[in-house]
Amino acid sequence: MADEITLAHADERDLTQLAEYQAIGGYKALRKARRMKPQAIIDELIASNLRGRGGAGFPMGRKASFLAKGTGKPTYLCVNADESEPGTFKDREIMLRNPHLLIEGCLVTAHGIESQNVFIYLRGEYLDVFEVMHAALSDAREAELLGGVTIVLHRGAGAYICGEESALLESLEGKRGQPRSRPPFPAVSGLYGSPTLINNVQTIATVPPIIEKGGAWYASIGPETSPGTVVFSLSGNVRRPGNYELELGTPLRHLVYDIGGGLPAGRVLKAIIPGGSSTTVMKPDLIDTPLDYNSVAEVGSQFGAAAVIVIDDRACMVQLALRSTQFYMHESCGKCTPCREGTRWMTQLLRKLEDGRAEQSELDLVLSVADRVLGKCLCALGDFAAGPVVEYVRAFRDEFQRHIDEGGCPFGGESSLEGVFAPVDQHTHSPVAEVPA
Repeated sequence: MADEITLAHADERDLTQLAEYQAIGGYKALRKARRMKPQAIIDELIASNLRGRGGAGFPMGRKASFLAKGTGKPTYLCVNADESEPGTFKDREIMLRNPHLLIEGCLVTAHGIESQNVFIYLRGEYLDVFEVMHAALSDAREAELLGGVTIVLHRGAGAYICGEESALLESLEGKRGQPRSRPPFPAVSGLYGSPTLINNVQTIATVPPIIEKGGAWYASIGPETSPGTVVFSLSGNVRRPGNYELELGTPLRHLVYDIGGGLPAGRVLKAIIPGGSSTTVMKPDLIDTPLDYNSVAEVGSQFGAAAVIVIDDRACMVQLALRSTQFYMHESCGKCTPCREGTRWMTQLLRKLEDGRAEQSELDLVLSVADRVLGKCLCALGDFAAGPVVEYVRAFRDEFQRHIDEGGCPFGGESSLEGVFAPVDQHTHSPVAEVPA
């Protein structure tokens, strides 16, 4: 197994301190990069086959190579640090424990794409991260490491939609955070209408080790189609939740049982969400699936943001579907009618199912509404809301049916999700007004 890359030495040293980071070779890759031609940096990233760690998994080097040249406009680098997907908390740990690695990654990447302007768009709730990053950036600036590059820490205002790259750009420009129609794509017309590269925190933080040791070195780690390491955010019904940096291709069973300690005593595995709440649920028979982009896709789910959520037999799947959909309804920007209306309608139907008020036809109506959302919106939020619900119904239809047959939740108030509401308490402050379905 590969050693840690983005969290290397973070247990032994205080890497928030510039001297400590430099003691382990920090900013060595930056010095090397500045002796290289920009295209040579892009070539190394292409050779590494580093895939974006934000969820889409598109190769970073190829993405950088798409940037329009000769436009007469400045080129921008935007780091997506708006980590808002339920179940994800890896970028927060990288920034808290190894902030200079991200800063170095920004500077190396900026040199590779010939940019003098970097924006780190940070989730608004991450005040502790902002303070750590601000201090590290000040130290790097004082040490004259920026080399004429301007790095701006921009705090968002707590909107999930701003994790979508075009909505992030709108927000950076001072507009309402809503997705743009595409084309044009950011590589041609992004921030302020200029060529823009957007990648998430872990992707950018992986750049310095690649430049220091070479793209071929990185490509040799893990599966050929999904090389490298990923920080997996493990949560849910598992004994040792947390962030664990592992080589891609690690079996799901190893993460959950050997590293995570397995489920609480006496509990039975019911399902696993492999990449954050927007990804397709996996049943227990898929526990030996290798955790890499292609292998997870082959079993019908998505690697996503590597946020593995473990669900045991105490969880009501109707409640889980309701919590998930209510979150996306709340976070919908409202720009697209299918998403704005569909997420609300699905939430209403799932609430009726959970309360035991739904008719038989309304179970199929949930799927019908979801079908009218999937693939019909400007961004993926609609798919993130509807896709998992469809799979919850398909995989656990008997449990949904019992809610109808028994006139209420068969868990009788004993579900592990009982009393857990996202993002607001539906009984005291619900944003949903019931309308006839």
